[in-house]
Amino acid sequence: MKILLCNDDGIHAEGINALYEALCKTNELRVVAPHTERSATGHAITIYDPIRTLPVKRENGLSGIAVDGTPADCIKLACSFLHKKDPPDLVVSGINLGPNTGISVLYSGTVSAASEAVVLGFPAIALSLCTWENPNWETAAKVARLVISNVRKNPLPKDTLLNVNIPNLPFEAIKGIKAGKMGRSRFIEKFSEHRDPRGNLYYWLDGELELQDEHPDTDIRLIEAGYVSLTPIHIDLTAHKALDAIRKWETEF
Repeated sequence: MKILLCNDDGIHAEGINALYEALCKTNELRVVAPHTERSATGHAITIYDPIRTLPVKRENGLSGIAVDGTPADCIKLACSFLHKKDPPDLVVSGINLGPNTGISVLYSGTVSAASEAVVLGFPAIALSLCTWENPNWETAAKVARLVISNVRKNPLPKDTLLNVNIPNLPFEAIKGIKAGKMGRSRFIEKFSEHRDPRGNLYYWLDGELELQDEHPDTDIRLIEAGYVSLTPIHIDLTAHKALDAIRKWETEF
């Protein structure tokens, strides 16, 4: 299988390295990923600056193209130009360090790389390991192989990507794999104010995720319960249930 790998942590990140090692023996891999970390860039694309690239080859055999742009830029460039004549069968984004659950999906460069692939007509998976420290990449790699095998046998619906979140546990401690919806949540922002040596103000953004949905079948709750969470995400953002209400506003000019 021809698989295009991308991420938002950068081409030198441990996660994409672990993903490459997990898949390279049984698949034909191409790697096109940001040169540096581009986390939380969402679906941003570069249109006012040139997109520069550099070849990268790591000691474990990973070779690819480092892109001076966003994750979505990487997918556009790879699928529409670099590998246009020999396109991938599947796009896999990750393995991200940190969860992409709940509202994080809207900010995530990892998920946006996968959604850009879907926009371009390719099946795609986003993979995230739900921790910020002491990551268990071996577990994430095993889950990645299992999920990709399932997707190969059971193709994803059109215009849909699969968002996969993995508990940071030994593989034998994971309870299983379950489908779950995005948990309703929001970030509680915390800004700290500082001054630079010239006296100019600057701010650092931090915060924490606040869950607003207590249902046990949300991605956030499934991870807390020790399950791998699978969330199908459709790129049509239309609130279809609201269309009838909005149609009442229709008029002719």
